[in-house]
Amino acid sequence: MESYTEENYLKVIYHLSNLTTGTVQTNAIADKIQTRPASVTDMMKKLAEKQLINYVKYQGVTLTEKGKATAVNIVRKHRLWELFLVKTLNFKWDEVHEIAEELEHVNSPLLIERLDEYLGYPKNDPHGDPIPDKNGNFDSPALVKLSKLKPAEKGIVVGVSEHSSSFLKYLEKIKLTLGTAVEMIEVIEFDGSVDLLVEDTRKNVSREVASHILMRTN
Repeated sequence: MESYTEENYLKVIYHLSNLTTGTVQTNAIADKIQTRPASVTDMMKKLAEKQLINYVKYQGVTLTEKGKATAVNIVRKHRLWELFLVKTLNFKWDEVHEIAEELEHVNSPLLIERLDEYLGYPKNDPHGDPIPDKNGNFDSPALVKLSKLKPAEKGIVVGVSEHSSSFLKYLEKIKLTLGTAVEMIEVIEFDGSVDLLVEDTRKNVSREVASHILMRTN
């Protein structure tokens, strides 16, 4: 069984691998975990010995099938716990990430199986991220960033790519949460901000915010 630290590294490598087509660089892992590259190198050697990653010095890292399965299972537990906290214990979507970071390390397959069943085998967490099933499979619908919508194009907010509490609280404040209907009015050439029609109310949102909101347009 992997330690909490090893599991966190595998999860970070998994998330970073989804952002690139090649290997994950150790400096990117160090930046994400906020630790020294030398510490990352030491951990990569340990994970390689356990056959959880493929690691070649100076060439980066990829997950093995075993490593990917372990990482996806951690992601599955994290997202199920986030949904449980919001749906059952009435936490807000900006309050659950750090708690789920702790709960994801609980090593009880039966508990997670029962949790999944209790929640009705959900497909998405409170932030719109897909929840892998017990076999590690999950839906990957084609989504588009709000910032990429064209004028007069409409869509529904179905996810976010930024999970910080401050960002989620801001979306709550401006009423751009999951399930919200949005129509693009105009992309402002000067600063890239966007004018939107959000359920009959006109709003202006910065390019940075719009780039982290994921839409379903069909």
